[in-house]
Amino acid sequence: MKKTARAHTNIALIKYWGKADAQLRLPLMSSLSMTLDAFYSETSISASEENEFFLNDEKQTDQSAQRVFSYLQYLQDRFGVSGKLKVESTNHVPTAAGLASSSSAFAALATAFCAFYDLDVNRRELSRLARIGSGSASRSIFGGFAIWQKGTDDESSFAYPLDETPSLDLSLLAVELNQNQKKLPSTKGMKDAQASPFFEPWIKRNDLELNEMIAAIKSNDFTKIGSLAELNANEMHAINLTAQPGFTYFEPDTIRAIKLIEELRSKGIECYYTIDAGPNLKILTQQKNIKEVKKIFLSEFNNVNIVKATFGPGVTVLD
Repeated sequence: MKKTARAHTNIALIKYWGKADAQLRLPLMSSLSMTLDAFYSETSISASEENEFFLNDEKQTDQSAQRVFSYLQYLQDRFGVSGKLKVESTNHVPTAAGLASSSSAFAALATAFCAFYDLDVNRRELSRLARIGSGSASRSIFGGFAIWQKGTDDESSFAYPLDETPSLDLSLLAVELNQNQKKLPSTKGMKDAQASPFFEPWIKRNDLELNEMIAAIKSNDFTKIGSLAELNANEMHAINLTAQPGFTYFEPDTIRAIKLIEELRSKGIECYYTIDAGPNLKILTQQKNIKEVKKIFLSEFNNVNIVKATFGPGVTVLD
């Protein structure tokens, strides 16, 4: 018997950047994300004589495989089930897109596991299970806009849907400016950022910015959504820059792209950026501006790859 699940990756518009509990992946702040239709993972689980993990048709034996096996063991212990498993996962996420494939990968893995063992879990619990694999995976259980409330323990830290079928005119352009692997892993970046004198003030702003984003989404206010997402991303990267010692994920082309977006706005082409732990931007814009934004970025940067996405669905079991 084989069970397969598909989950889409998400991009946080209100960022999660810091853990209160690394083992349980409890965040220091709540976050809000947009699930994306263009990027997803498909993961199958079947019985096997030994634990095996295949990623994009290649058998994995490195740290990524151990992470998967440890996670599966955690789930088996949690539900009192057993057996060796073969995991086959395909990531339809460009490696350099600046999007965390772990969000879709662990959401799909948790869902396939529950389907394989025929476990009766609701989506809230599924979100909690996915969180243990990867924090952002908790949000990929849901489509459209999702909120991951930080909570205070395993029971209270989960994601839930805000609006899974938004009517909002909002598109995202994932701009691949740099294909090099980032030098500082996100886990270490999150920890180092807490040495900034502005980290605690940023944490205290979390509820305010989250509530403002919720209100903007409910009123279909694209301008407010874009400006809040840009502000929140800039705050996160300002925390990195002001850590002791400071660091940044930005590359020269990142700054060029930011200035180009500001220039586009000054010309009446409304678009905003958000940036996670990497040098690549995601541009938030509306359908009427997509063609012009892509044209200008393609003319300004050599070998840039741009992928358009809009709202994606929640996790599904395919068979």
